[in-house]
Amino acid sequence: MTKGKYAAGEKVLRAKIDMSSPNMNMRDPVIYRILFATHHRTGDKWCVYPMYDFAHPLSDTKEGVTHSLCSLEFENHRPLYDWFLKELELPNPSRQIEFARMNLNYTLTSKRKCLRLVTEGKVDGWDDPRMATISGMRRRGYPAKAIREFCERIGVSKAYSTIDYSLLEACVRDELNETAPRAMAVLRPLKVIIDNYPEGKTEQIEVEIHPNHPEMGTRKVTFGRELYIEKEDFMEVPVKKYFRMFPGNEVRLKSAYYLTCVSCDKDENGEVVCVHCTYDKDTYGGQSPDGRKVRGTLHWVSAADCVPAQVRLYDRLFKVENPSDESQGDFENNLNEDSLQILDGCLLEGGLRDIKPLDNFQFMRQGYYCVDKNSTPDNLIINRTVQLNSSWGKGKK
Repeated sequence: MTKGKYAAGEKVLRAKIDMSSPNMNMRDPVIYRILFATHHRTGDKWCVYPMYDFAHPLSDTKEGVTHSLCSLEFENHRPLYDWFLKELELPNPSRQIEFARMNLNYTLTSKRKCLRLVTEGKVDGWDDPRMATISGMRRRGYPAKAIREFCERIGVSKAYSTIDYSLLEACVRDELNETAPRAMAVLRPLKVIIDNYPEGKTEQIEVEIHPNHPEMGTRKVTFGRELYIEKEDFMEVPVKKYFRMFPGNEVRLKSAYYLTCVSCDKDENGEVVCVHCTYDKDTYGGQSPDGRKVRGTLHWVSAADCVPAQVRLYDRLFKVENPSDESQGDFENNLNEDSLQILDGCLLEGGLRDIKPLDNFQFMRQGYYCVDKNSTPDNLIINRTVQLNSSWGKGKK
């Protein structure tokens, strides 16, 4: 075909369409266009390109798509979709059904806007764990079953609506609560020395893998004289109703012993760098023979058997519910600057040395976490999937 034949070719094609059909909805469809330009795949071998309305029903039917689910803006395309399949007499024609787009607050689903985030380096590619893409949610550790449950809960509708991000997080949390094995990790380590524990001695503490599923068995965790706990689990001068570690107070170490805090060491800046405690050897397993109770139970890792890791704390990508709202300015101005916090020097219990990318865990008292795709045995990278409880909008971002 030459440029001079373009108009005639289009005229002949349109003449073959019965525009009196009631399904045409008073439209004059264009089936293909002619473009004399070099194509990135076929070069200059081809100049006829089908229009979307023509290619859509044909490709659906050829690929065995029974129902083509589209957003509402495609509703006025359906008469032409059906007309092409009817006139071409294709067997097992597919069917187009339109529903309202699923809008999720605090995120973007627009491919054009997401592309800007990727190309401008605002996120780490299409599979950035903050992106509402399948690859992003997989990398963050969202189980497929949780996403299906989320879709089942919200259903489908022809009415415009926006879904709360907390519902998606709740579905993820519910699924991982049942399936994720438990482990201990200290994200901001504070050293603890048990002064009356024998130097050089270690023992294996047995801990359940999942408290609600005893069939999953138990694991061994090394216990010794020097441990690490979370910095926030110690206060030299405790506030009211603080039941964790402070001088003179007794706490329980998960599945191990009761500890009583004695004193603390500080650096030249006055920061606490080490806590000294004593332990009650008769409280092995976290129970006392005399039945006394303690209010605080802390997770811990052994200084002699722990694994260093980088932990990435992910949060919502935007700080406003509707980042696409143009009245609030460009959507990039609404990016949440705290959506990613990287913690180096975190410590995991020794049994996690051989974890693999995409493995899920519940880090006790912390949340649910997933091993990043780029993690290696020599450089463990852990992504926070979701916190144990939602704290968004309650002062903690």
